Amino acid sequence: MRDFAIMTDSCCDLTAAMAEELSVLPLSLHMGGAVYRNWLDGRDIGFPEFYGRVRGGETASTAAVSVGDFDSEMRKILQSGRDILCISFSSALSATFQSASIAAEDLRQEFPEARIYVVDSLCASLGQGLLVWLCAREREKGRTLEEVRAFSEETKGRICHWFTVDDLNHLKRGGRIGAATALFGTMLSIKPVMHVDDGGRLTPVGKVRGRRASLLALVDEMEKTAADPQNQTVFISHGDCLADAELVAEEIRRRFGTKDIHINYVGPVIGSHSGPGTVALFFLGDPR
Repeated sequence: MRDFAIMTDSCCDLTAAMAEELSVLPLSLHMGGAVYRNWLDGRDIGFPEFYGRVRGGETASTAAVSVGDFDSEMRKILQSGRDILCISFSSALSATFQSASIAAEDLRQEFPEARIYVVDSLCASLGQGLLVWLCAREREKGRTLEEVRAFSEETKGRICHWFTVDDLNHLKRGGRIGAATALFGTMLSIKPVMHVDDGGRLTPVGKVRGRRASLLALVDEMEKTAADPQNQTVFISHGDCLADAELVAEEIRRRFGTKDIHINYVGPVIGSHSGPGTVALFFLGDPR
């Protein structure tokens, strides 16, 4: 049985260390007249630098991974004699899944003996990262490519995403809320509570007054749907607000006794749309 590589893109927001065994293709952003790739190790633009520039008033536009980039990376893997399981950023939020699918279809003609599977994660940030990380653990157990692919399809709908933002104006610029909502919400210190739905789309669910209340609301949602919260791995991502992410982690430990919690930045591509002060919580639940 041929070995296989697990491929994903940088919107998984895993740490570089956690992604060492993966093939990760970077999305990109255009900011201040320059193009930066969203590498997980921040080699093009560091995460604190990016958020500092956004706080200073700069904006960024973002781009999906190209078909050519997927073709090049997939080709290297296939030429090494391995097959591919590619798990992409939600197709509802990016064209990256489409790029991967086109490249895979082209390469199947050239490498008819190879197995190339592309999975639409319907996830974002460390929700995507959690799915990929769990699939890598399944591979470590000796599961076959088909078994890990089936696991990814069965599990992706159970990856719960709950998040809040500190500045509603970033959601306004992205078209998620109207200008009046952003203005009055800011004046009244209203914070949205949002999630990623079953179709992989960002969806507002509620709103609370005050930052601390919005952070605790994320844990409230986990309490409603998490499967065995004490014994699962939980991921938290943040838009350059580590103390707030740690507050969420501490509340999870207090309520559920969860031990395995990982915290990392929201990368610059997603952060271009959510802004500084974003905090997002990811866990396995039923339903999403």
